[in-house]
Amino acid sequence: MSIHLDENTRVIVQGYTGRIGTFHAQEMIDYGTNVVGGVTPGKGGERHLERPVYNTVKDAVRETGADASIVFVPPPFAADAIMEAADAGIRYCVCVTDGIPAQDMMRVKRYMRRYRREERMTLTGPNCAGTISPGKAMMGIMPGHIYMAGNVGLIGRSGTLGYEAASQMKARNIGISTSVGIGGDPINGSAFRDHLEHFEQDPDTRLVVMIGEIGGPQEAEAAAFARDHMSKPVLGYIAGLTAPKGRTMGHAGAVVTTAGESAAEKVEILRAAGVGIIVRPSEFGQAVEEALANL
Repeated sequence: MSIHLDENTRVIVQGYTGRIGTFHAQEMIDYGTNVVGGVTPGKGGERHLERPVYNTVKDAVRETGADASIVFVPPPFAADAIMEAADAGIRYCVCVTDGIPAQDMMRVKRYMRRYRREERMTLTGPNCAGTISPGKAMMGIMPGHIYMAGNVGLIGRSGTLGYEAASQMKARNIGISTSVGIGGDPINGSAFRDHLEHFEQDPDTRLVVMIGEIGGPQEAEAAAFARDHMSKPVLGYIAGLTAPKGRTMGHAGAVVTTAGESAAEKVEILRAAGVGIIVRPSEFGQAVEEALANL
């Protein structure tokens, strides 16, 4: 099985007819994703990539039955696009857009809380690589060929480190059930803990790999959840051991501002919670192979 996304998921693309949206929508279609249309205000009624274009997400959902959306809308308008998807009844939304102002994302988070938890849209990103259930469907910008279908769940703030882990695992004939990019911004739609819960409930995921980095409390919260609620083993890698305090490293959210946010501190928190530690990014494949052998 997989979480969030499979071959039956009906996907729409927001920002469909733009240059970036067009390129990645075609990649997703070529991978086999069930892309049923797209949204570009003012271009409703046209066809693009042999699929219909709609003016609003509500129109797209009503006409296609879409239940997932990927956002390629420019930063000044991306928050509104996310909230529009939530209002239209989209269940799973991936926001790839980088550079959305933090205050806009604060508004998105508050807005989504108007919905009951069981009705609330799941949002990953912004500034993420997307989500892929190998061999089934892809919503994102990742190179699909490096992922093999299997039973390891993957959650990461860093897209490129997620690619590295997937590539190393494939080289060892180890597959992935679903890989979820949660994004590297300081305020994002969902955290490690949210997706750990889904992987715990997925009968075909045997092990979960978390790829974290400096900055923010997400890894510590995930460690507590893994300790108290996970029956499946969790492995963790934290990027940024040499990052100086107070300096942003790569992602906007990767900055150490308080105790517990450095890589070394996060490693100790994860270790204390019983999470297996991957020391170097070159060891993803070996670490997962050894952990699976011990199950």
